[in-house]
Order: sequence, then structure tokens, then C-alpha cells
Amino acid sequence: MVTLTIWRFGTAEGANRAARTLEVLTQTELISVHDAAIVSWPEGRKKPVLRQLRQVTGRGALTGAFWGMLFGLIFLVPLLGAAVGAAAGAAGTALTDVGIDDDLIKQIRDQLSPGTSALFVLSSGAVIEKVENAFAGQETPELIFTNLSPEEERRLREVFSES
Repeated sequence: MVTLTIWRFGTAEGANRAARTLEVLTQTELISVHDAAIVSWPEGRKKPVLRQLRQVTGRGALTGAFWGMLFGLIFLVPLLGAAVGAAAGAAGTALTDVGIDDDLIKQIRDQLSPGTSALFVLSSGAVIEKVENAFAGQETPELIFTNLSPEEERRLREVFSES
């Protein structure tokens, strides 16, 4: 099963460090990362830096249009005019089918601020214990979103809260 997870880090570099760990885990086949993107918001910058991780993408990767639409809804819509906002709202309706609704967009927008970062990961086939070990000693992220079942989400939160 392919899972979308969104992780928030309390530092601007946390998501970048986690992405480097994901690259290693992908190379050792401990997780299949189909696609990933980072939002990093260094202190002193007016807006965040958005980056799709093409080096970890594989078959089934999302398009740049998906990430652009998602990040546009998160960071740009409040700044746009009504006509563009309405068009973005219509496009965003497609995201609702995968669980990304207005409430989640608002939650992500509210939780990302200067000095923080987030990692958006589309993955499958994780060997959870090995993934947990690979992240030991790194900044513990907050799970903002997952499309896992409630039991799977509980286990995932449990694993990373013990790190």
C-alpha cells in the first residue's frame, strides 16, 4: 500500500536531514520512496523554499504539478485574488479524494513558519524497525498527516515518539 505522510520538523534543516536518511534507506531497499518533497523555511526569509526530491523518485512518482498545486494551496492562496483563489480551490478539490482537505491545508499552513520545515513522503514497503533505527538521534518530527488506517497511524506515532 502506498502511503502519504507529512512530517513537521522544529528546525529549518530537519526535513533536509531526514530526506538524506530516506535516500540511504531507499538505496538499501528498507523503504520504497515513490516521491518526496521538502518545505524548508529558514529564519529571516519571507517565504519557504520548496523542493521536490527527484533523486528518490521512482515508478509511481507524483508530478511537479501535484506538488505545485499542493504547495500553492498551502502558501499562496491567502495572497492571491478571488478569481485565482477560486480556480485553486476547484483544483484543490481533487486533493480531497486523497484526504488533503481545507482543514489539513490550514493545519499545515499554521504549523509551518520561519525556522521550521516539513517532509512530504509518498512511500511503501517500509521495514519500520530498520527505518526507526536509521532515524535514531535525529530531530523527532511531528506527524501532521497520514492516510494509514488508525491502527497503522498509532503504531507509526508510537515508533517515532520512542526515538
